[in-house]
Amino acid sequence: MNAPNPSGWRPAMGDGVQDPAQLTASGDRGLMLEEPLIFELGRPGTCGVDFDEPAGEMLPGLARFARKAAPALPGLTEPETVRHYTRLSRQNYAIDLGPFPLGSCTMKHNPRLNEKVARLPGFADIHPLQPQQTVPGAIAAIVELADWLVTLTGMDAVAMTPKAGAHGELCGLLCIRAALEARGDARAVILVPESAHGTNPATAAFAGYRVENIPATADGRVDLAALTARLEPDVAAVMITNPNTCGLFERDMKRIADAVHAVGGFVYCDGANFNAIVGKVRPGDLGVDAMHINLHKTFSTPHGGGGPGSGPVVLSAALAPFAPLPFAQVGSDGVLRLIEEEDALTAHPHSFGRMAAFHGQMGMFTRALTYILSHGADGLRQVAEDAVLNANYVLRSLDDALDAPFGEAGPCMHEALFSDDGLPEGFTTLDIAKGLIDEGFHPMTVYFPLVVHGAMLIEPTETESKAGLDRFIAAMRSLAVRAQGGDPSLKSAPHLAPRRRLDETLAARKPVLTYAG
Repeated sequence: MNAPNPSGWRPAMGDGVQDPAQLTASGDRGLMLEEPLIFELGRPGTCGVDFDEPAGEMLPGLARFARKAAPALPGLTEPETVRHYTRLSRQNYAIDLGPFPLGSCTMKHNPRLNEKVARLPGFADIHPLQPQQTVPGAIAAIVELADWLVTLTGMDAVAMTPKAGAHGELCGLLCIRAALEARGDARAVILVPESAHGTNPATAAFAGYRVENIPATADGRVDLAALTARLEPDVAAVMITNPNTCGLFERDMKRIADAVHAVGGFVYCDGANFNAIVGKVRPGDLGVDAMHINLHKTFSTPHGGGGPGSGPVVLSAALAPFAPLPFAQVGSDGVLRLIEEEDALTAHPHSFGRMAAFHGQMGMFTRALTYILSHGADGLRQVAEDAVLNANYVLRSLDDALDAPFGEAGPCMHEALFSDDGLPEGFTTLDIAKGLIDEGFHPMTVYFPLVVHGAMLIEPTETESKAGLDRFIAAMRSLAVRAQGGDPSLKSAPHLAPRRRLDETLAARKPVLTYAG
């Protein structure tokens, strides 16, 4: 007997294994629960909450906002609602279940100590509109974190208000624009190497600049000759990612910075990969003028799923006067306070303005500061060393099974890059990624960076043990062997997940955004 199934889908099973809906009346397979859509569960007239009838007349002017009909919400009792979302949560993958090998994302373990500190009442319960004199501890924590970020990067100042990476990029470019305008120098072009993060050209275009690409060399790094040949008086800045999206350190970084500065331009560094060099390399020593730091990557605050981020921007001496408001400063009276617009004319007259309504993400600041203080300078250095060691272990353990396009370019940094070049015809990166789901792992980053066809970008981070990496490597080798053997089941993986492989092209072109029960 088949269970009712109005949406028409069935749980995924391996080849030769019967659909569980043909084995059980419920459609469930043990603890692998077959969960319908919430609209399929709901019933008209059911509600888990009792509402009182509205009393009195509606306030004048609000009648036009009144609903003409009840909202088409699914009707469930409270237990049904809780069970639905709990069952769905069992199908989620999480960092507490296994590694997230997403290259470019730095998805590491989040120490519980960070969470404990972020939940302290003095941090968790404050409000952005409280008077400054009631939150001196929070301001002091922001300043201490800022001091660490300036010290670790070898820069002169830091803007703490940007909320995440792309927001930080925009902040850095606005500082650059303000510095150019202050000297009466209108420039229109931002150079972005092919090996930079994809948000870099988007941010430059959003800021009103014309973007020009700089090619990469055969070993995956910036083509220095092509870059220097394009350095003309119209170039405002170069946006470079170091380590870059191929997982490689830009060895010519200082020469690039010197060449850009020689023509009056600035150097923006995408700091999303700072985890690979923290405690080992100071970007300021390489000639960087502005760099955002993703606190939710390098300093292990929650990351992913649209969760909170934080992207402070460190600035060189040339850009520090143009940093946004507000910022913290100790006054002549020895009191630590935030400098806002009313103080800007005397304290910070060249600021380009604000990046956000409020100072920043307090929860992210406390988590990052906790991470930094618990590691110390030597511990942060070991973070980078272990992240690079783990990535190279993955690279050299798999470079005989999968194509490593830059494997001959020397050691990688924090990411190991592979491609589907060398797989038999008909097998692609997508097949390897979907096969990993059956193996119990979250897939790696696929088809990025764009400079490598069929890219598979793996970032193990420093928090994965050798035993855990060996399990992941064994799964990857197994999938490569299956592909080389022409295993047709790999083309339809995953088979053991709650759902089979989706038609992603159809989903993108004809998305179903509403439920017409």
